[in-house]
Amino acid sequence: MKVISKLESTGSRHTCTRRHTALTLPLGAGPHTGWLPPPIGRDQHGFILTGSDLPDRRNPAASRTPSRPAGVRVAPDLISSAAGGLAMKAARGAAPGAAAEAAAESGSTQVSILGLRRVSKTCGQGATCPGLQAIAVAVAVAVTGLLAAACGPGPRGGSATAAPPAATAAPPAATSAPPAATSAPPAAPVGGTGDCDSVTTCYTPRQLEVAYGIRPLLERGIDGRGQTVVLPELAESQQSPPPGGLSDLRQDFASFDHLFGLPAPQLRVVSTFAGSADPWLANGEEVLDAEMVHTIAPGAALTIVLVRGTSLDSAASAVAASVAALRLGMSQGGIISLSPAGQIGGEHCVSRTQLASLNAALQADADHHVTVVAASGDAGAAGEPCALITALFGIGTFPPPVKELGLVASDPLVLSVGGTTLHASHTTGAYLSETAWGLPYGTPGTWVQASGGGFSHLFTRPAYQDGVPGIGANRGVPDVAADANPHTGMTIVISDGRGGYTIRNSGGTSASAPTWAGVIALADQYAGRHLGFVNPAIYRIALSHHQAFHDITAGNNTASFPPKTIIGYRAAPGWDPVTGWGSPDAEVLVPLLARYASP
Repeated sequence: MKVISKLESTGSRHTCTRRHTALTLPLGAGPHTGWLPPPIGRDQHGFILTGSDLPDRRNPAASRTPSRPAGVRVAPDLISSAAGGLAMKAARGAAPGAAAEAAAESGSTQVSILGLRRVSKTCGQGATCPGLQAIAVAVAVAVTGLLAAACGPGPRGGSATAAPPAATAAPPAATSAPPAATSAPPAAPVGGTGDCDSVTTCYTPRQLEVAYGIRPLLERGIDGRGQTVVLPELAESQQSPPPGGLSDLRQDFASFDHLFGLPAPQLRVVSTFAGSADPWLANGEEVLDAEMVHTIAPGAALTIVLVRGTSLDSAASAVAASVAALRLGMSQGGIISLSPAGQIGGEHCVSRTQLASLNAALQADADHHVTVVAASGDAGAAGEPCALITALFGIGTFPPPVKELGLVASDPLVLSVGGTTLHASHTTGAYLSETAWGLPYGTPGTWVQASGGGFSHLFTRPAYQDGVPGIGANRGVPDVAADANPHTGMTIVISDGRGGYTIRNSGGTSASAPTWAGVIALADQYAGRHLGFVNPAIYRIALSHHQAFHDITAGNNTASFPPKTIIGYRAAPGWDPVTGWGSPDAEVLVPLLARYASP
């Protein structure tokens, strides 16, 4: 459990009360600057490039012919048909759908659209800051990363879909502009290994944007506008809320944007597969996914595709839900981010037929220029349970885990994202250093311990990994990484249904995957097209433009399930099976992706 901060508006200053200790936090600081590589070259937008490798001047309106990615090979002899459904125990703690897209929905698809209104006020020497109201102190359950729980009770929002569509069909003007500057409260790094629990110990959205080179893009208008990120999520109901409770996603965003001065997102919920569930009820994982994407690409629209709440009860159900979401998702937007809805469990959980069905859906996404991003998992080198819900809720017992990757992250058609521990300035956001996420910043005996990574038992090495030192005959995971340590996570805001909100941390690879989904949205906007299957471009850039990534060279993903230890892998220079190529320096990477991703 963790104590949440209480924030009160006091003119141009805010008082933060944490564990009954008063801290005075000034507002209105000037713009922050982060670490950037030395400028070697710049494109027509003024973005940093490397050498003379400047991007082509492309016609954004030009059409492209879908291309089938090469080099994805399935090794049938390695496919396991072992039965799924292992009962395993884990601790659960505690990521612009245009109006035309809504109109194009089939009659069988129920759609809710909402444009949230940004509210801000002026305080302190003309600086713009959030207008914070006094809120009640709330206690949140600690996050468990990929399998994160919700925090705080949610409202009984049964009338969420009854609002007249005409009032919410178009996003507010605020969504078309980069977010206004907000000051980041100064803070010293937190000690120990516990989760961060306030805006002074977790990173703010602005700090994360600076650390990963995203802020310069936002300030030049590259904020994801015109792009849609699709988030498959578990449908919820008030009849059977998960531990930690539920919230209303609209109220969560109202509080999040209000606190950090972000523009309101255009939210859209597709409930084709959800039955009678309330489309706006969200668990903590859904809030985490959505707020992380919104931080990185605040101008991008978010489409939530709800799958049944029982989808993770077995591997067969998880495969069916993932395939359905992947196939529907390619008609909803250019990026699909999976964590954990859409995930399946360890590679041994699926049959040959189920694997073929999953791979065909991913191939269809690639053929339609849709990028699929997936969390690599939080159990380090250990595979996750076949009945993924058992890990999500910490129910039941389990045999000793085995060393393997999880699906869908191991599929070569997915951009697999691992986890890191980010060290950045808590005053400016400037990037300092980064290590692999792993113990002691996790909990032994649970499924939240370290960045998922290793080598596939199902897929041989794809062509884009040929010649990469450290990769053998089989697919290596992850491809890239981003901050996933709950100790150094970003601030997530969850409404309490009574006009207040709870502050908690992000964490796990379900925070790093939507971070990368946001980066791809920026790159799609920059290129003027959907980049689609970006893995070959990622590897080509990493091998020739090292400045585009923060290389992670320290840490490991060993997992502990006493008395058994799953010996993991170590981070190392270049690609490694813990953090892939590392985290993004988006100011360098985004223009290169626009050039190298196949049309």
